[in-house]
Amino acid sequence: MTRIISGAAGSLRLEVPKSGTRPTSDRVREAIFSTLESWGLVDGARVLDLYAGSGALGLEAASRGAESVTLVERHAQAAQVAGRNARVVLGAFGGPGSGAPRIDVARQSVQTFLEAQDPAPRWDVALLDPPYDLGEAELTANLAALLPLLADDAAVLVERSSRSPEPAWPAGVSLLREKRYGETALWWAEPATA
Repeated sequence: MTRIISGAAGSLRLEVPKSGTRPTSDRVREAIFSTLESWGLVDGARVLDLYAGSGALGLEAASRGAESVTLVERHAQAAQVAGRNARVVLGAFGGPGSGAPRIDVARQSVQTFLEAQDPAPRWDVALLDPPYDLGEAELTANLAALLPLLADDAAVLVERSSRSPEPAWPAGVSLLREKRYGETALWWAEPATA
C-alpha cells in the first residue's frame, strides 16, 4: 500500500500500477520531503516528477503545498494510475478554486518530454526515480536536458538502487550530498553556479 504521508491529502491511499514500477517507501519519501522542507523547497514550489509511476513523489509535494506538479510517465497503465491518483489528491483540497495545486500528467518518455519544453526556468524541484535498469547514458541525457528548465536555486533528486553508481552529472549540475536507506540511494544535486 502506498499513501500520502502528510499535508492536505495526508493518509489518503494511492493506487499502484500492477507491474513495472517500484514505489518509494514511506520512510524514504519522508526523508526526501524533510530535506526539501528544510530547504524551503516545497510550499509554493513547481515540482517535476520524472518516471512518475503512481505519482506518489509528486503528489506528496502537491499535498504539502506545491503550487504545481507535473508527472511524466511513459507507460500507459502507470500514467492512467497517476492521473487517477492526482484526482484523489485534488479531491482532498475541496475542488477548484480551493487553493488546490495544478497537477498535470504527461504520458511520454522523459527525454521526449524534456526536449519538447522551451528552455526557461520553470521547475524548482525535479524528482527522478527511474527504473533501476535505466542505463547511465540515458540518465545523464535526462539530466542534461533538464538543466535549462531548472530555477537557479532548484534541487534535483535522483533515487536509484544502492548498488547503482553515482549518476554521471552533466556540466552545470553539482552534487550536494548522497544518502542511503537500505536498498535505496538518494543523490541530491543543484544547478552549478557560474
